Amino acid sequence: MFFSIDMEILLKLGISAFLGLVIGLEREIKRKPVGLKTSLVISIVSCLLTIVSSESAYMFPGDEDVNITMDPLRLAAQIVSGIGFLGAGVILRRGNDTISGLTTAAMIWGAAGIGITVGAGFYWEAIAGVALLIVSVEFIPFLMTFIGPRQLREKEIRLQFNVNSRESIADIITRIKGEKISLKNVRIKDLAEGNQLVQLIVTVDFRRKTTDVYEAVSEIEGINRVEIEGL
Repeated sequence: MFFSIDMEILLKLGISAFLGLVIGLEREIKRKPVGLKTSLVISIVSCLLTIVSSESAYMFPGDEDVNITMDPLRLAAQIVSGIGFLGAGVILRRGNDTISGLTTAAMIWGAAGIGITVGAGFYWEAIAGVALLIVSVEFIPFLMTFIGPRQLREKEIRLQFNVNSRESIADIITRIKGEKISLKNVRIKDLAEGNQLVQLIVTVDFRRKTTDVYEAVSEIEGINRVEIEGL
């Protein structure tokens, strides 16, 4: 009996490690802050804590004088809230006020959930969950770029350049729009040298190369020192 229980625990840990490996590889391929090792640790330890929590609930039944009642998933329930601290560590706010790392934080939470699911004995549900996670993160966004709304078929690019005359800014923005570039946000700043710094957030077709946008903007008369950021 003891040997069979050990084998079942090892099976749970093995399945949890494999599913955590799948999640970790997806993040590792994309060079995200949380990769293979982190996902493996989260998934395996979450599974182990769930096993300990459920097994210990029946290991101390009490005696005639003391009746001990334990929740089999009390310890596992704390994983869900505790993993939020780790997820918060990968959410970054960049200098341009954009937030990154939300998907990675969600995947950390997902890896913990998969570990809990396996530890509780729901093997096929955990496998289905990982499959749906990968499909949702990898294939659905790619599919939406073809059949989704127009906003999902565009990518966002950040432009920054200098102009020598504030009177030419309106004309320059009009010419940028003429290059099949949509404006989302405009920021203009006066510089000490007497010229102006223009910062734009624009959207273009997702198939258009960032280098093509750079060339099109650089050729507009009156624009100097172009900087561009995008995929």
